[in-house]
Amino acid sequence: MPREWVARAFTRVEDVVYVVLGLLLAASAIALLASAGVAFARAVAGGEIAGRLVAILDQLLLVLMIVEILYTVQISFREHALVPEPFLVVGLIAGIRRVLVITAELSNVGQQDPETFRRAMLELGLLTLMVLALVGALGIVRRRAPGAAAEKA
Repeated sequence: MPREWVARAFTRVEDVVYVVLGLLLAASAIALLASAGVAFARAVAGGEIAGRLVAILDQLLLVLMIVEILYTVQISFREHALVPEPFLVVGLIAGIRRVLVITAELSNVGQQDPETFRRAMLELGLLTLMVLALVGALGIVRRRAPGAAAEKA
């Protein structure tokens, strides 16, 4: 009897943590989305869209990552189970974000020394391998659990 009571108490505490975490993640995503919207409007109004587009896209991809984490929290709250797919998607988005940042930094390639350029190319190569591995892992996860992938869509 005491063991069941402790297990139920832990489950309730876990639920409270998931709810608070979900609320904080949702508020963060909404605030970042609003910030990106304001930045986009200012860039368009100021005629600076080309120069600000990478930063705005980076912010939007961060919002997507937060939403995927929020989805993971929702599943964990509802089913009390961890699902690997959202973590893989977050990793994929993070890799793509980093590729965008590196390519934006390399746009001034004439100003880069050869060592910096070589390191950036090496990082891009490793990121490409990581993205391919994550896509492969997503494919495997979706084939093994087609119901979970269809539920999200």
